[in-house]
Amino acid sequence: MFVPKTDNQSDLEGPHRNAGPWLCSICSQQNDTSCMSCEVCGVLRDLSLYFNNSNEPEGGAKRRNKHSGVSVLARSLFAPSGPKSKAVVFSDGFRGNKNATGHMQASLGTLHKTYMTHKQRHNIVPFKFDIPSPDDMVSTGLKSSRHLRKAVPSVDIPGKMVMGDDDLVVEKDTSTDPSSSVKLDELGGNSSTVAANTQNETLILDNELQHLSLERKPKNSKTKIKKPVPVSQYKPEPWMLQGEDQDMPRQLNLAIVGHVDSGKSTLCGRLLHALGRISKKQMHKNEKEAKEKGKGSFAYAWAMDDSADERARGITMNVGVAYFDTKNYQVVMLDSPGHKDFVPNMISGVTQADAAVLVVDASLGSFESGMGVNGVGQTKEHSQLIRSFGVENLIVAVNKMDSVEYSAERFNYVKSQLGIFLRSCGYKESAITWVPLSAMENENLVTAASDTRLSSWFHGTCLLEAIDSSAPPPRDVSRPLRLPICDVISSHVLGQVAVCGKVVCGAIGSDSKVLVMPSGELATVKIIERDSSRLSSARAGDNIAIGLQGIDPIHVMSGGVLCHPDYPVSVASSLELKILVLDITVPILPGLQFELHVHHAKVSASLVRIVSLLDQKTGKASAKKPRMLTARQAAIIEVRRVTCAPLQQMSLNECLVIVCGACFVQVKLEREVCVEEFATLKALGRAFLRSQGSTVAVGVVTRVVQVQGERAEQAS
Repeated sequence: MFVPKTDNQSDLEGPHRNAGPWLCSICSQQNDTSCMSCEVCGVLRDLSLYFNNSNEPEGGAKRRNKHSGVSVLARSLFAPSGPKSKAVVFSDGFRGNKNATGHMQASLGTLHKTYMTHKQRHNIVPFKFDIPSPDDMVSTGLKSSRHLRKAVPSVDIPGKMVMGDDDLVVEKDTSTDPSSSVKLDELGGNSSTVAANTQNETLILDNELQHLSLERKPKNSKTKIKKPVPVSQYKPEPWMLQGEDQDMPRQLNLAIVGHVDSGKSTLCGRLLHALGRISKKQMHKNEKEAKEKGKGSFAYAWAMDDSADERARGITMNVGVAYFDTKNYQVVMLDSPGHKDFVPNMISGVTQADAAVLVVDASLGSFESGMGVNGVGQTKEHSQLIRSFGVENLIVAVNKMDSVEYSAERFNYVKSQLGIFLRSCGYKESAITWVPLSAMENENLVTAASDTRLSSWFHGTCLLEAIDSSAPPPRDVSRPLRLPICDVISSHVLGQVAVCGKVVCGAIGSDSKVLVMPSGELATVKIIERDSSRLSSARAGDNIAIGLQGIDPIHVMSGGVLCHPDYPVSVASSLELKILVLDITVPILPGLQFELHVHHAKVSASLVRIVSLLDQKTGKASAKKPRMLTARQAAIIEVRRVTCAPLQQMSLNECLVIVCGACFVQVKLEREVCVEEFATLKALGRAFLRSQGSTVAVGVVTRVVQVQGERAEQAS
């Protein structure tokens, strides 16, 4: 019985010989017998019922074989079926091919008419490809125009001049000069030669497309940097030696460090609020959000901890930056994380500090926890790191004095216990300022204490006065520019490529050229900002943000250094370090995996071999070759970046040797770092070794070892 098709039926929607629900071969969905395709994935029920074998018409095959001027990619889509393919017949008499794998091959019009309903069909006339397609004509025209630009100047063809992309191109009027067609053929015009050349070029293009890759292929692992000029020949420009801008006070980079939950962020927020750096609206918002989350006491801390993760966990994870002014300085406050898991972030941010505030929790049990009674506490570790950064002036803020009723006995106990350790780290007693306070109660923070329980026995300065009375840090503008990159940022004002950091030495000005190391790429300084204020120049000691242009962002990274183009910083794969092993419980053995921190750079390294120890009394290397290093030992080690050779096959000259405690050790580095010898530039000559979440050694760079043929080896 013949069943007529409706307008909403496709050519495949007809009576099916099998009754009952059917199982989809793709998603295993049970479909109703009236469904011709799967309700879930849309796969047709059974195409074999609607196809039978037949041969393809000769006209279609001949038509597709006419590919003069047709691109290879287009012909490949409509190539004739192979010897193993079978012709299939669609409903309504349309034909297609079914190859050995079972995949269908047919024209777009055939598929459209077969699978679409009558109402959804459009009259699609397939392109026959017996003439060049529009894409081929555009490609041919572009190639012809390139040939014309190269050949026209040597041929005198009268006509009118047409402005091209780079040159003037002659547009020939072929209707007046019969010989012009011959000349145009020679120049790559619209003749049959162009079609033949285009076909050959498309073959080459098709071959190149098959080998395309999204992976970036660096030109060379090492950028060719011109031979540096000796630093002794450097002479600063006159504008660098001029006095500082009277409208911009001298900056003081102040690090806020201490054990976790000692109240560092709360102290920073309370100080900013008291100085008017936080608006009432923002403070009200912080208080409201803190109460909603059951953390009402965190309202001031959230002025510094503004990320969602920090507020959810209730701890500082990254170094927060804020500004406030005193009588003598514009203070750049660096709120550091106290949790041991985020000490690497603390090292990277606080390495630019000029002075520091060590926050200590005076409450019972908390101070002892920070001192590491039951382990290594962050009060000790931060004190050692700050001293290793070169900070000599330290303010000890004994916080939460309200929890101990402002007890003078508790304050003196904290002072005596911590003072012994600070002196062992190298701090002078005259350089340490002790300030008891309560950040939450705003006692002895910006003004003298008002609570009689504190003011009755403490007559020293408040915290703000202690900060303002800090000794001015030295500024060296007589040396070439050195600006370690603390972080790479992007903003609408600074542009897509921007960096921030502290100018260690020298000076930098707008529109000046800088060399970005270790990539060795040149860039132009577009914008200089300090505390959101636009500057024309910045000098040593300024903590600034710089917008760069003329450089790819992949060449700018945290841990790099901006320097003078003629006086680049040393890029070392082999170093000699003199370090001191800290209070460790597990000895250091060869093969130890650790992190090496140099200013803002962090690289993975491994201890290859211990060379020798140093005598702590004389400072000379001993002949003894220890098998391990223990606490409070000193040593000298040489470190080098090694990528291929296994540790067992490396010689002493093929790896980085670092002196730990009092010994020489070999260490393998993951990548090169920008460093300077400590005697030349202290800020770029300090190193820190961390392992298993704790700092195991600190030291300085004594020598940058130059390896001959290193660039050639890496290039090969």
